[in-house]
Amino acid sequence: MKPNSRIFSVFLLMVVLPFGSALAENDGSDHGTFQATSLLGTKLYAPAEVGPKMLEKLAQAKADYMASPDDADAIIWYGRRIGYTGDYLSAIEVFSEGVQKHPGDARMYRHRGHRYISIREFDKAIADYLIAVEFIKGQKNEIEPDGAPNARGIPVSTKHGNIWYHLGLAYYLKHDFERALWAYREARAAGKLPDNIASTTHWIYMILRRLGRDGEAQQALSVINADMDIIENFSYYKLCLLYKGLVSYDELAREVSDSPQGAGMVYGLANWKYYGGEPEEALATMRSYIEESRGWSAFGFIAAEVDVAKH
Repeated sequence: MKPNSRIFSVFLLMVVLPFGSALAENDGSDHGTFQATSLLGTKLYAPAEVGPKMLEKLAQAKADYMASPDDADAIIWYGRRIGYTGDYLSAIEVFSEGVQKHPGDARMYRHRGHRYISIREFDKAIADYLIAVEFIKGQKNEIEPDGAPNARGIPVSTKHGNIWYHLGLAYYLKHDFERALWAYREARAAGKLPDNIASTTHWIYMILRRLGRDGEAQQALSVINADMDIIENFSYYKLCLLYKGLVSYDELAREVSDSPQGAGMVYGLANWKYYGGEPEEALATMRSYIEESRGWSAFGFIAAEVDVAKH
């Protein structure tokens, strides 16, 4: 299926603005604090300004933390709110303090690991998530509160599921596909909600295709159907429908919008071309996306950056 190149260029431009995350060095705008260097050598910065609602929530989280600096929940929400502003290094410092104060709390490693992924410290993220995996053994799983609630106000992920999911992502970004597959299968088993099934199946399918195990990839889609009640992970779900042949490539290209899920959609569509026999076209799309987008902490952006850096 040949994509419409004009449509593809349009949707690449449409996903430039959504993230409120950090700005790449060559964006031409004022920058906030330096955060990391990309795998392609670009310096990455936090945004110089963030929205008033975000600052208000950060101020409340800081006040709660200052009032109870040893409280695990206060530490976690302070670190999370800092991370939402794009200041990942400061968030990591807060979660590291949480690790010191609550060394047996898997949540500290879960959230610090996420921000290590953001700054391209994949080995550190893996180390944190492997510790978290040990701590959740034998523990009851629970819904994880959302920092940015979806339109229906229903959280769609669990503590165990998020730990396994991010471990799988960190392994994927290392191109350690066998371990990534193991982790994502555990993540799918840990999260029973349709959103969890769609997001984990998307990564499982891509991993199996990268491994050349196309039959297993197709079998992995057996849990996906056309009438799932998806609340949040629409891009991953629609990509799964693409993999099943229920929607077309061009149809998804036309549907990409200016949402944070845009990065996942762009990467998924590019990756579809990669293991579909058009790797050069796929990599060209990834390069274009990296050059155009400012959402450098989005998982799809980082995955595209990894693929381009390895080629």
